[in-house]
Amino acid sequence: MDDPEQVRARLEETGYLVDEGLAVTCFLALRLHRPLFCEGDAGVGKTALAAALAEALGAPLIRLQCHEGIDASQALYDWDFPRQLLHLRAAEAAGVTDADRLESELYDRRFLIARPLLQALQTQPSVLLVDEIDRADDEFEAFLLELLSEYSVSIPELGTLRAEVPPVVVLTSNRTREVHDALKRRCLYHWFDHPSFARELAIVRRRLPEVSQRLAEQVTSLVQTLRGADLLKPPGVAETIDWAQALDALGAREADADLVVTTLGSVLKYREDMDRARGLDLAAALAARGV
Repeated sequence: MDDPEQVRARLEETGYLVDEGLAVTCFLALRLHRPLFCEGDAGVGKTALAAALAEALGAPLIRLQCHEGIDASQALYDWDFPRQLLHLRAAEAAGVTDADRLESELYDRRFLIARPLLQALQTQPSVLLVDEIDRADDEFEAFLLELLSEYSVSIPELGTLRAEVPPVVVLTSNRTREVHDALKRRCLYHWFDHPSFARELAIVRRRLPEVSQRLAEQVTSLVQTLRGADLLKPPGVAETIDWAQALDALGAREADADLVVTTLGSVLKYREDMDRARGLDLAAALAARGV
C-alpha cells in the first residue's frame, strides 16, 4: 500500500472504518516495519484493527493473548517432550547407542513447537497481534522488547532464527496498568477513543446493514448517553453492535424504553451499571438527536 489513503481504503473494504490519523499511523507501521501500539478502553476497535490489517494484506493473523504469568515457552517455543520420548525409545529399541546422534535428533526442528511469536517470525507475510500486553508481567515486556528489536530469536539447540520479512505487529493495551516507556518507544502509538455519534453510527451501519436506520440511530444515541453516565465499564463499539444485533434479532425496527431495559445485558456487564442505566430517562435518550 503506497500511501495512507490507500491504507484507509483497503481497511474500509474489510468493513473497518478509520480516520486520517489512524490511516497515517498504519501506513507508517507498514512502511517502517515498526510495531503499532494501540491503547484505549476495551471495545473500541483495537483488536479488530489487527484482523482488518490481516484481511487487507491477505496475510494470516497470528494472535498471542497475554495474561499474568505468561512466559517465553507459552509465547515463543517449546519442545514436544512426548514425541521426543517416543523417538528416544524407538532409537533404543533399534539399538542406537550414539549419544551425540541421539541428542542431535531429539532437538531437531521436527520436535520444535512454534508458539505465536515464533510462528510470526517464520510466516511471511503475517500480522502478529499481541493482545492485552498490559496483563503480562514486566519480565515478559522486556523479553518482547528484545524480540521486536531484531525480529529474531536464539534457540540454544538450533541457533538464531530470524524473520526474512518482519511481521506486522499490533500490540493492544486496555491500560489496566502502564506499559513501560521502553516498549512504547519501540512502537508507533495510537490512542483509541470512543467515536463520535456520526462515526459510531457509520460503523454500526457498515457492520449490520440489515438493521433499520432508525434502530441503528437509536442504539448509537443510547450508547453515547450511557458513556456519559459514570459507569464502571462504559460500553465500547463492540457492545453497540451487539445491542443493535440483539434488538434486530427480536424483530425490532425501532426501540422503546421497555425493550431497551430488557436488553441491557447486551451492552452492560455489571449489575451496578445496569441499575444506574435503569435510573436514567431512557425515553429522553431515545428522543435525543432527533431519533
